[in-house]
Amino acid sequence: MARPWFKRAWTRIVPEPAERSTYVLFSSVALMALFAFWQPLGGTVWNIGNPAIRMLMYLLFGLGFLIVLIATFLINHFDLFGLRQVYLAWRGKPYTHIGFHARLLYRLVRHPLMLGFLIAFWGAPTMTAGHLLFSTAMTVYILIATQLEERNLVAALGDQYRDYQSDVSMLVPLKHLPRRHTTETVGQN
Repeated sequence: MARPWFKRAWTRIVPEPAERSTYVLFSSVALMALFAFWQPLGGTVWNIGNPAIRMLMYLLFGLGFLIVLIATFLINHFDLFGLRQVYLAWRGKPYTHIGFHARLLYRLVRHPLMLGFLIAFWGAPTMTAGHLLFSTAMTVYILIATQLEERNLVAALGDQYRDYQSDVSMLVPLKHLPRRHTTETVGQN
């Protein structure tokens, strides 16, 4: 639902200001259904018994979700979830892109939101077969989705985004700290 072709088709059914919030709603419903109907798979892949390392894994898990939360606010939490779009439409005001400043986490990686999820998915002191299946499937999904998003951002922003790509790693902070970027819609789906 995050791809431009789907958004164009979807806005024939729902009003454009509600497109983003319905995407978030359907994604949330799908995740709730996954949780509600998940059937455990037998087997344990690993179980860390050392209390210190186990606590470190829990901290890693928490850090992953903290990164996710911070990243949503860095790109405007309310715009990301479609609330700003609906609010502006309700007020009779046109939607304008808020722009993006590559700050904090976005100066280290281009997709800190996805990095946070990956850290949380794999930061498990006990990895069951079911958790491994979920983590693997979500990792593949994230790797594919970020490639598609990158392609869309290059198409939308051109050299501005290409410069950002050359300065900042996609998911693993390996490159030097970039020069300051101010680009519209970078880091937004």
